[in-house]
Amino acid sequence: MKDLFSLAGRTAIVTGGSRGIGKMIAQGFLEQGAKVYITARKAEACDATAKELSQFGECISLPNDLGTVAGCHQFASQVAASESAIDILVNNAGAAWGAPFKEYPESGWDKTMDLNVKSLFFLTQALHDPLKAAASADKPAKVINIASIDGVKINPWETYAYQASKAAVIHLTRRMAARLIEDNICVSGIAPGAFASEMNKATRDAPDAVAKMIPAKRVGEPEDMAGIAVYLASRAGDYVVGDTLAVDGGVAYSQIGQTWE
Repeated sequence: MKDLFSLAGRTAIVTGGSRGIGKMIAQGFLEQGAKVYITARKAEACDATAKELSQFGECISLPNDLGTVAGCHQFASQVAASESAIDILVNNAGAAWGAPFKEYPESGWDKTMDLNVKSLFFLTQALHDPLKAAASADKPAKVINIASIDGVKINPWETYAYQASKAAVIHLTRRMAARLIEDNICVSGIAPGAFASEMNKATRDAPDAVAKMIPAKRVGEPEDMAGIAVYLASRAGDYVVGDTLAVDGGVAYSQIGQTWE
C-alpha cells in the first residue's frame, strides 16, 4: 500500500501545463516522483513554469501550439527525440469562447472545438507508440483527459462550443478507453468544477461568491486537482477505465437546485 500512489520512475506529459489546472497536476506528479514534460503555446511562460516546478523534481519545458494536427505531430516528434516511452499523458490544453447566441462566431467555435476535442484525439494518436511502449498488463500506461462539469450539466453562460466540447471529451474518453485498453493503456477523465485559473475568471476573481453556489462551500484547491490526477495516474487508479470523475465539490451530482447570482 505504501507505493500505491507513487509515480517514481514514470515519465509524464501535461499539455497546457504552464498554468492553472495543468500546473497543479504537473506539480502533483513531480512531488510523487515522476519526470514531467509540460507544453504550452507561449514559450516564455512554459519555460518559466518548468523552472519554477523544478524545485519539486525534473520538469522539462517543450513549448508548442497544439491547436492543429500538424502541431500535435511536431510535439510528438519533440518528445520522441528524448523519450522512447511515455507512461502518462494528460490532455489538458483547452480553450473557451463566450458570446451571445445570435453573435457566436465560427472562429470561436472552431478554435474551441479544434483544441478541446480534435487535438486531444490526434495528440493521443501521435503519442500512441511511446505510450504502448511503456505499457504492460501489470503496469498500464495512462491517458487522462481533462473535461469539465460543463460537459455534465449546463451552466448559465453562453459558452456554447466549450460546453459541447467538454461533453464530447467525456464520450470520447469512453470510446478511446474501449480501444486503448487492448494495448494496456487506461484512458480516463477528470471533470473539474470551480478552480482558480486564467480560464475560470469568476473563481479566480471572486472565490467567495462562487463558493456560495457549491455544496462543499469552497472552491477547489491545487491539492484537490493534484490528488485526483495522481490517483488516476498511479497504481491506485489502474482499474478506472473510461470513466470521467467530477471534482467539483458536489455541483454536478449532489446538487438538487441552483440559484445563480
